[in-house]
Amino acid sequence: MRTNKDRLVMISVQGTIVKPEHSGRHSVSHDGKPFMLPGTGGITYNVKVGDCAFGWEVDHVEPGVSTILDQEKRESGPNRGYNFYACIGNEAKVVTGDAKGAKGTVTGHHGGAEHVLIDFSDDVLEKLTLDDKILIKGYGQGLKLLDYPEVSVYNVDPNLLEKMGIIEKDGELHVPVVAVVPSFLMGSGIGSTSMGTGDYDIMTADEKTLKEHGLDKLRFGDIVYIQDHDNTFGRCYRKGAATIGVVIHSDCKYAGHGPGVTTIMTCAQPKLKPIIKPDANIAKILKIGRFRD
Repeated sequence: MRTNKDRLVMISVQGTIVKPEHSGRHSVSHDGKPFMLPGTGGITYNVKVGDCAFGWEVDHVEPGVSTILDQEKRESGPNRGYNFYACIGNEAKVVTGDAKGAKGTVTGHHGGAEHVLIDFSDDVLEKLTLDDKILIKGYGQGLKLLDYPEVSVYNVDPNLLEKMGIIEKDGELHVPVVAVVPSFLMGSGIGSTSMGTGDYDIMTADEKTLKEHGLDKLRFGDIVYIQDHDNTFGRCYRKGAATIGVVIHSDCKYAGHGPGVTTIMTCAQPKLKPIIKPDANIAKILKIGRFRD
């Protein structure tokens, strides 16, 4: 594919590791059951990109390292900028502490929490503290597919996009994905216009439907095809449209929630087609997380 990657700018943004928050009280799940479990933030040592997004005793857990610029002012311009500039596949470097100089990879944005998620190797995780700072070489926003002006691209490093195995055929882009998500299963996040940040969720309250569509085994980092959803100017239903995204956080117990998906490609017209490929996962493509060499 021809792109404008040679015209993109690479801009540094710097954040710190999120201090995990919790009310200490029970919440109520979609089936009316109380729960009190770990959630977002911090350094997650044993959950990595490439692991299954289901089955953990958690809610909205984020694999690897959760980062933010300003935990007290999540909606501020600087924190929004930190999320916007950091794209999936970007290089991240620790700039303080015992792990100074170690490099990792951005794996997604989590909306609402306004976190940027980063994968590091185990030896780096052991050296990190919640006070450490991480610099990201933000590169990818503004990416265009020169022969497909109808397709919008967000939140992805051009070098990752080139490794995804996308096939050009008859004026369409055939994209390797793990699964096709029906439009009616998309929940929390619909209506958001923050396409350069955040995610939206695959609803998982109906387990039978989830299994019927092969979604019950989704992993962190899986690339998925969302049917009849247009993310060009906001997340909405549009017949014939399609959105490609990456699974970035775990299943959730709240109504309307489930594994989160960060948008990387979308088109209001039927130009994007799925190729089912079980290995369509950014951890496998980039050799990070559970698939690190």
